[in-house]
Order: sequence, then structure tokens, then C-alpha cells
Amino acid sequence: MTETADWKNGARGHKFVASFSGGKDSTLALYKAMQVGEAVGLIVMLEEEGQRSRSHGMPPELIQAQAEAIGLPVYTAATSWADYEKNFMILLATAKSEGAEVLVTGDLDVPAHGCWHNRVTQNAGLKLGMPLWEMDHLETVRQFIDLGFVTMLVTVNLSLGMREDDLGRVLTHEYVEELLARGIDPSGRPSDLAGVEKMVGLFINTIPVRVKSGSFSFLELVRHLQQETLQAEAYSYYPLYDIQAQSPLKQALFDHIIVFENVPAQREIENVSQAGSFDFAVEDFTMEEVTF
Repeated sequence: MTETADWKNGARGHKFVASFSGGKDSTLALYKAMQVGEAVGLIVMLEEEGQRSRSHGMPPELIQAQAEAIGLPVYTAATSWADYEKNFMILLATAKSEGAEVLVTGDLDVPAHGCWHNRVTQNAGLKLGMPLWEMDHLETVRQFIDLGFVTMLVTVNLSLGMREDDLGRVLTHEYVEELLARGIDPSGRPSDLAGVEKMVGLFINTIPVRVKSGSFSFLELVRHLQQETLQAEAYSYYPLYDIQAQSPLKQALFDHIIVFENVPAQREIENVSQAGSFDFAVEDFTMEEVTF
């Protein structure tokens, strides 16, 4: 049995604590878990000052009101990204002492291997439950709306395609269609960034990487790079401008960029051609995938 075998049904028959942001995905995951298990509380991570949630910048009072509405206690910690895991582990230990056996999250796209939540739950002696894991993004949003949940946008990221006039909008099927028409995935988010359930748009970041070959053989170097990459995954969404600000090199931190594009371009172009969607056809198209 693989480590992912019970992720979708991890809360069944167990007491659990939910990693909660107040957003739609964590709410839907909590709802699904409560149908099959018993919730003992919610974990909410705050920014260093403790005035806003780490995920969506929501005031703790709002999340507290959500928790009180369903009769659950809230375990909170004000933390920086650097101390995020340490403080998250402390809250897991607290929840475990209150009877929690499982951590429930609202993640959809986390990888089967190298999952951050899986690692921290194992270290805490808990199991992992992700009721939404591998669900289609659009299906998740539509199911959330169909169940009668009401979501109002209270924060937007203007750099990711959202607009100021999106503030205050209620998430409906019609609004979802509007977002799709604007090229925005209403449930789009990175795979393992804690609590980004209401962020929408493209997540693109440039990450400075330093490689020291030393006396490694090629195989040893590849293994070393793989391990360092896995360890750095928790910080892969740290803003580039903040990294540059903390480095004496500033804008000269790096001078070469390797772009990874996970786009099935060849298949998509062939499908367009076959569909006859345009007045021209693309023929004899080939694509070579290169891994660095």
C-alpha cells in the first residue's frame, strides 16, 4: 500500500484537526471530513504581527467567527515563513494532545511524493487526510457552490489577473464562467503552499539557485541537487524581490534563467488542427523536451 492510499479518506472514522484558511477549498475539505470523522479544532497560521492570516491576509476575528459558527476551537500561531514549519508542528502537537489523529487539508494538487504535509504529519505522529486531493479544479468550485456555501471575495491579488472591482463579489456559477473567460483558474494554486485556497491566477516565480559541484561524481551531484531541491520546496514561493533585498548582490544575484514549461504544446496544436478551429492547419510539427 502506498503512502497516498488513504489521503482522500484519511479522516474516516478518526478525530482530526483541519488546516484552515477560511477559504473555499479548506472549507469544503473540512465539510467533507466532518461527514466521516470528528473535528477537534482548526489550525490557522498568522503573519508575524498576528493581525492577518498567513494565507489570505484575513483578520483573525473573521476566521474566529467562522470557527464559532461550527463550534470548533482555533489553534493559531503568528510566524514568519522561516519559522512556519516549527510553529506548525507545535500546533499539531497541541491538537494531538486534544485527541487529533489526522491532519485534514484542502490541497488538490500536492505531489504523491515529497508532500510537505505528509512529512510533517508523519513527524508529528499523525495521519494525513486530503478529501479534495486530485479533484478537478472546476469540479471542486462547482461542488462547493452546489452544496450551498457562500463565498465573498475579501482579498484579491492584482498581479495575478484579479481587479479591484472583484472585491465583494460572491462566488457563483456565473462568476466562475467570467473568471474562466478572463483566463483565471478559480481554484488555481501551487501544489504545496500552505493555505492559498482563495488565490487565483498564474503562480510564476524566479528562484535563484547556486550549485557547487565540489568533488561529487555526476550521480552524486544529481542526488545532492535533488535533495536540496526537495528541502527548498517550502520556500519556493518566497518573493524574488525579498530575496534580492536580503542579498548584497541585489539585482545581480543571478544572470542566467532556465525556464521550465509544463505545457503539452505538441498535443494541443495537433488537437487544434484536427478540430478545424481555424482557417489553417499545423503540420509536421515536432517538439523536443529537454530536462536540465
